[in-house]
Amino acid sequence: MKFGVADYGMNVWDGGCFDTEDRLRRLKEIGYDGLERLEVVSADEAVWKAARFRKLGMDFATVRGPSIETGIQWTAAFRKTYVWVSVSGRDFDTFCRQANLQAEACKRWGIRAALHNHLGSPVESHEQVESFLERCPECNLILDTAHLAAADGDPIEIVRKYPDRMESIHLKDWIVTNPDVGLDNWPARGRFCELGAGNIGLDNASLMHALVNVGYDGWILVEHDTHLQDTFKDLAISRQYLRKAGF
Repeated sequence: MKFGVADYGMNVWDGGCFDTEDRLRRLKEIGYDGLERLEVVSADEAVWKAARFRKLGMDFATVRGPSIETGIQWTAAFRKTYVWVSVSGRDFDTFCRQANLQAEACKRWGIRAALHNHLGSPVESHEQVESFLERCPECNLILDTAHLAAADGDPIEIVRKYPDRMESIHLKDWIVTNPDVGLDNWPARGRFCELGAGNIGLDNASLMHALVNVGYDGWILVEHDTHLQDTFKDLAISRQYLRKAGF
């Protein structure tokens, strides 16, 4: 397995990424192997940034370019395996139809489209995740453990039932801070947090062992959408949580 960071929450806290090399060095110091996405706006920048990842002994899982099409092509060029499902449909039928079209385009380039399950999206609940995997057989899953558990889903069951569909894993935890607020307003109901700090019974350590048991050997991407202190402190806490779990 490789242990990386999905750095959305870092960018929210910092206001952006102002020095990619410094971020990579500091993440390497606390035990991470890279970032999920190479974020670029041109082919020249893609090569320039990829070279710096390599120089620092770090890696990335996928590429996000200025369009979905360029992201697919540049991901293939760097011999990575997947891009996010990124479609406009908001009802489930349209979403699945468009995801299948994206998966077909990815297949022509030798990579896969993978869905990130997300609160407030057409694929939020446990049942919706399963329905999506059945309706979109060429799409894999970027399993987000806390987004699913916060919607009362069971990420361990998904891992055990669909081991061959696990493309990468977003590992995070969730704290319910306002239980009287419904899931339809999930940003006000709670927040994401460092591993082990949640209060919904999400056992990410057991999920990691379930992944080992099904033979998963891909990216584990720690993500804190919401930071309340220096991002590297939070990410170090999560990396130590994984070490204590044997990883």
